[in-house]
Formats: sequence, C-alpha cells, structure tokens
Amino acid sequence: MCMTMKLHFDVSGEDFTRAGEASGKVKSKLKQLGIAPDAVRRVAIALYEGEINLVIHAGGGEIDVEISPENIKMTLSDKGPGIADVEKAMTEGFSTATENIRSLGFGAGMGLPNMKKYSDEMKIDTKIGEGTTIFMQINL
Repeated sequence: MCMTMKLHFDVSGEDFTRAGEASGKVKSKLKQLGIAPDAVRRVAIALYEGEINLVIHAGGGEIDVEISPENIKMTLSDKGPGIADVEKAMTEGFSTATENIRSLGFGAGMGLPNMKKYSDEMKIDTKIGEGTTIFMQINL
C-alpha cells in the first residue's frame, strides 16, 4: 500500500446490536491490505474498546481511521459527558457503567487501559459537559 486510506464511521449510542461494527470493518480492511496480523489484532482490540465506550458512556460518536504505510491512526470523538477523572478512568477495573450495562457483559473497567496497552500512542482530550476525543496510533 503506497497511499493513505481514510475511513469514517458514525456510532450510535446504546445500540449494542451494532456495537463493534466499525472495529470489525476496520479489521477486515486491514487484513485485505495485508497488514501484519499482530498490528491488525492490536487495532481491532483498541478500536473495539473505544467503540464500546462510545456506545456505553457517550451516547455514540464518530470514529475516523487513517491507514498509511507507516501507521494506523484512530480518532474517536463524542459529545458525551466527558471523563471526570482521566487518571482514575485509566485504572484497570474502574468503571462508571451502570448495573444494567454490566449485566450485558460490559463495563468491566478495561476499556481505556486496553486502548492504551494495545496502541503505541494514546492521547485523551476531554471536557466535562462537552465531550471527549481520543487519539490512538499503532505503528507498522
């Protein structure tokens, strides 16, 4: 692949039937492009965790993915409530998910920690009452 490819997804909030659709499509595209399996796996995990967070916590949002020969950049943005304490939210096991969400098998508090673990670079920009933008990069 010698050029940059851009993908865009709108994620609707609280629609668990479609949660994971965007990350699944990105995973398929990366496989088609012949990206190394380890990189595909890392992108799929990090993006899935972010996508689920958009559904659970933010009422949905947008995902933009840029695939180049050097890296894969993922930007997830929402107009949700924002993250009150980023440091606490990055702690494995910490979750603000409701009991209803937990009963569906989500909200274990591993989303942000896994996003950081599986990406080479991660930045969180959040404003209470305005929303959150998360940037992740995986180097190829």
